[in-house]
Formats: sequence, structure tokens, C-alpha cells
Amino acid sequence: MSAESQAEPMVLIVSGPSGSGKSTLVQRILELPGTMPSISCTTRPRRATESSGKCYDFVGEAEFEAMVRRGDFLEYARVFGKHSYGTPRKWLEKSRETRRDLVLEIDVQGAAQVKEKLPEAVAIFILPPSREELERRLRSRGQDSEDEIRRRLGQARDEIQAFGRYYDYCVVNDDVERAGREVQAIVVALRCASARNRGRVQELLASFGGKD
Repeated sequence: MSAESQAEPMVLIVSGPSGSGKSTLVQRILELPGTMPSISCTTRPRRATESSGKCYDFVGEAEFEAMVRRGDFLEYARVFGKHSYGTPRKWLEKSRETRRDLVLEIDVQGAAQVKEKLPEAVAIFILPPSREELERRLRSRGQDSEDEIRRRLGQARDEIQAFGRYYDYCVVNDDVERAGREVQAIVVALRCASARNRGRVQELLASFGGKD
């Protein structure tokens, strides 16, 4: 198959409120062959259990601001008015070089920025089954103060409200196994879409030669 007949790799955005289980479902997508993750940069302190370059690249405020000025980010934002997060453009370049679909785990603000720059990007929103279940999950982590939990619930409401503006698909994560199959099915269906395979079809037709 010629390079010309191959569609460009997809950019897949996955978002959802904190506690929706989006990270787990991103891992299910990454189990599919031909996918790759992006690694975000953040200015927040590294936790004892984290290593730089695995889930995040940890950088200082000055370095982050320098990257913003250079236009190094596909999207970036300051979350909850505290720390900055951004997706470096290098992952998009790497995706195109290796012809693997790029998976971005980003928030709604980041999704809006990526959709503006890459309208063809496909966005999947992960919903918790209910507000009560979302609050239960946030509390069960034992990481956040009462104020932080209230802030995250308020943020969740705003993110869910923005769903219709940026997202193409919605998966309710009430059962992680079923939700995992659903996000994988979305990616597989997208890969089979006729618009993405037009070049392949034309190349196959050409191999038959002229009409009899």
C-alpha cells in the first residue's frame, strides 16, 4: 500500500470530570495496536510515586512560560488557578511520523483549543453514572480536602454542560469493562469509516485496470 493511500493518523481527545475514570479508559484505547499516548507537561510538584516522563513531564514555571512563548504547546491551561498543564506539539509530530493514532487525555478547555486547531480531531467524553457516584469516587481516593471536592464537583458540572459544544461521542462509565469495550469500538469504527479509506479504495480499483 502506498503512503498516499493511507489516511492521516487520528487525534483522539478523551475528557471527563475528575473521578469519571477517564485515565482507565484511555489505557483501554492504548491497548489497541497503532495508538500512542501524549505526555503532558505540568508545573505541579511531582508526587513521591511519580517519575517524570511517564504520566507527566514536570517542569518549572519559567520553563513552561518559555514553551508557551515558543508556541510549543498544542494546548495549555492553568487548572484551578494553581498549576499549569500543556500538551507539547511534538507528540502530534511523532504521531504523524510513526503513523499511530494520538490519544490526548485533556480537559474541556484543552479540547476546545485542540478542536479549533485540528477540527478533524475526534473527542470522546467520559460521564460518571451520577453526581452521587462521582462524589463517592472523589471521597474514596482520600486525596482532597472538602473545599477541593466541592470545587471538583462544580468543575464537573461545567464540563458536562460543555459536552455538546466539543464532543463527538459520550461513554457512561458505570461499568469499566463495558465502557472499555465501547471506547475501543469507537476507535475501530472510526478507522473503518469510508472517508478515511477512500484512498485505499481508489488504489484497489486502479489495480483492476480498465473496464472490460
